[in-house]
Amino acid sequence: MATDIPNLTKVPQGARLDESYRLKRAKKAALAAFLGGMLEYYDFFIYATAASLVFSHIFFPEGNATVSLMASFATFGVAYVARPFGAVVFGHLGDRLGRKNTLVLTLMLMGGATFSIGLLPTFGQVGYIAPGLLVLLRLLQGLSAGAETAGSSTLTMEESPVGRRGFFPSFAMSGISAGIVLASLVFIPVAAMDEAARFAWGWRIPFLLSVVVMVVAMLVRRSLEEPEVFEDEVKAQASGKEKEKAPFLVMLKTHPAQFVQISLMSFQCVTNTLMQAFGLAYAVSVGIPAATMLVVSIAGNIIAIFSQPFSAYLSDRFGRRPIFIAGIMASGLLIWVYFWSISTANIALIFVTSIAITAGSYAVSNAVYPAWFSELFNVKVRYSGVAIGLQVGILCAGFTPMLATALVGQVPSNYGPAAWIVAGSSIVAAIGAIWARETYKTPLSELGNPVD
Repeated sequence: MATDIPNLTKVPQGARLDESYRLKRAKKAALAAFLGGMLEYYDFFIYATAASLVFSHIFFPEGNATVSLMASFATFGVAYVARPFGAVVFGHLGDRLGRKNTLVLTLMLMGGATFSIGLLPTFGQVGYIAPGLLVLLRLLQGLSAGAETAGSSTLTMEESPVGRRGFFPSFAMSGISAGIVLASLVFIPVAAMDEAARFAWGWRIPFLLSVVVMVVAMLVRRSLEEPEVFEDEVKAQASGKEKEKAPFLVMLKTHPAQFVQISLMSFQCVTNTLMQAFGLAYAVSVGIPAATMLVVSIAGNIIAIFSQPFSAYLSDRFGRRPIFIAGIMASGLLIWVYFWSISTANIALIFVTSIAITAGSYAVSNAVYPAWFSELFNVKVRYSGVAIGLQVGILCAGFTPMLATALVGQVPSNYGPAAWIVAGSSIVAAIGAIWARETYKTPLSELGNPVD
């Protein structure tokens, strides 16, 4: 480009960054968030898909099909147990040592664990060692995921210009949609394989290909700088103020209400988790080809890549609360139509309702939370607050596919329990949103409560 952009290292100490340079940094942070979200949910979705279609056959002993599927979904859910621990550890590092380096570490951990899953032996080869190794790697994925979205959202929000703090962080969510699209495209030929080839080697391909996404995301992420507001805080601490030794504990002391609020609002993620994991297995159980459901997912998530930034733009114009609540309540209603359409194998209606949720109602609430959750906390405890609070709903969401499988059983018409899980979670999230502070017009320096 002809325009010269100054390097951050050449900016005089204490000087304010001009708006054009700030915008450039925001765009780079948004790109890094997009790629990090893509890797996280590429990994998430290939695991969810493999847990639905493959793992119950190759990592567990033969027997009752429903029990094997529940065991497979249990390995899916075990990562969500590790997420809170990852949130505490990496949230601490992010608030003390910086956003950038912490996010590089989480990216390496996630990518390495996912690639290694593609190399695992099966139950037929090593017995119970196979599911044991699967659980171990899934736990490592969970540790990383516990801080990835929170960290990228925090960094991007802190880099965003006034009036666009909702828009730029939403690209982390668009990256998630792109990751699901990419994973679905990779898994379509795997799902179309004959069963013997799919179980023998085909399922490994999506996991091994994750290394490509990881390398691209790493190159961008390593070029980031620390947000100015965080660097200012580091300088203030270096000039005499004692650095907070345990941001998590300080956060609980100074922001207890905000922590509970985002813990409640985090239940909005149940919609996506249940649709992507349980919805696929449920559809296959009523005779709908897995490839068809993957195409449905691709269609909704392609549109969501664009609808989420637009929804976040609306939250910059009209506020976080009304946009978020509109999205989650619509999801709680539409989910009934979605599961009914699957139970009747109505492919056209499945397409319509899936897109209406994935690219519509869920995309609306999902696009708002990266900025809103970050805006509720002081810079000193922001990473920890978002990372740990977000895990409450995500932890519960991780086990909803297993719970729905148990409640629905093998009766296609009994989709009510699965729909109620989503509807109930939407109500919980709405309560948190009604309680939470509106922040879209609050200056960056005034966000959160004082932390002395």
